[in-house]
Amino acid sequence: MITQPATRGDADLVSASWTQPEAFAELFDRYSGMLYRYVSKRLGPESAEDLVGETFLVAFSRRRSYDLAYPDARPWLFGILTKLMSRQHRTEAARYRALSRTPVDGYEDSPADRVAVRVSAQAARPALISALAALPAKDRDVLLLITWGELTYEEVARALGIPVGTVRSRLNRGRRKVRAALGDTNPMLDEEA
Repeated sequence: MITQPATRGDADLVSASWTQPEAFAELFDRYSGMLYRYVSKRLGPESAEDLVGETFLVAFSRRRSYDLAYPDARPWLFGILTKLMSRQHRTEAARYRALSRTPVDGYEDSPADRVAVRVSAQAARPALISALAALPAKDRDVLLLITWGELTYEEVARALGIPVGTVRSRLNRGRRKVRAALGDTNPMLDEEA
């Protein structure tokens, strides 16, 4: 019987990288694609590669300060990335304004996503993008870390260094504003069913 080597947890990789820096490369392999997709959705692919690279450079330089009590490094990496992205908030708002004026041909994960984007969100896209651009950056960060970053409330709190209650209130406020901009409808729900 062939056994697969046990996959080391993120905290184990970080601590191993203190004496074996090459161990940190496994974190890059695990999370760079996820971070790249997130940045691509927010700022476009032209910024994504640089920001993901910078995120891992910052993370590597700060690896000794990582709290090893947390086995999952995703919130830590998303927190670093979000802080780096905050420097580009004007770029993000300009991107949303430009996207609201263009036809639907943006980032798509799969054929199913293409269908969902074209069928259910095409009409709502300009309003959605305008609503995202109009959100305060702090509310937008929380909303997009949860929806596009797929982080939990606790992970977003850890990533941004804020209490979970603040995550909940920012998310609620962001969702309310986006929903209002969409005429209090959810374009992802089939209203005819």
